[in-house]
Amino acid sequence: MTKRLAAVVAAIAVLAVVVVMAFTQPGESAQGVRLTRQPDGTMVLADMGGSAPVLDLYEDFDCPVCKELHSRVNATLEKLALEGKVKLVFHTVTIFQDEPMRSNSIRAAAAARCVPEANWLRFRDELFAMQPAPHGVASGFTVAELVGAARRAGASVDDCVTSQSYAKAHLEETAKIRIDGTPTVLLNGQMLGELAFDPVALERAITGGDGVTV
Repeated sequence: MTKRLAAVVAAIAVLAVVVVMAFTQPGESAQGVRLTRQPDGTMVLADMGGSAPVLDLYEDFDCPVCKELHSRVNATLEKLALEGKVKLVFHTVTIFQDEPMRSNSIRAAAAARCVPEANWLRFRDELFAMQPAPHGVASGFTVAELVGAARRAGASVDDCVTSQSYAKAHLEETAKIRIDGTPTVLLNGQMLGELAFDPVALERAITGGDGVTV
């Protein structure tokens, strides 16, 4: 290798380091944000190598208040997660004991376990959009409806949804969770209460008002 070529190669190497340093802040992970399914069925939207605050969201797909929370703050939460400012953990539970809500919830939750990670957030949107109403009276989330919702989300998981093969696992995991109701929102283990419904206040609570380093 000539001296001139060696100098060019060295310069390119230095430039590459500078570019990486420019786009990677101290303490920031280079793994990137992605959605992953955990062994217990929870879904985590985060940079798995980062150190952002953790927001745990416990929700029942047949819960009208969960649908309201989703409509108010979901866009904010997903934005913050994609920016690496929060580790967003979705816990799907069945909180209702009475029918038809209980069966509605179980069918939807079991179907959600069938949907691949790449399509899951869109499927979640579909579920809240088609939530059975009026609450406490309407039956819904039929397997045919859930198959259609999965397809609209880009997932062909007809057999899995129809068989409800994840219903038992969902109920077993739900039984381990101790919450008083849904939605339950925890930020680093602390209950947020009504603050969770205000997107501005919620973002401030997560970022401290000036953002966070992850």
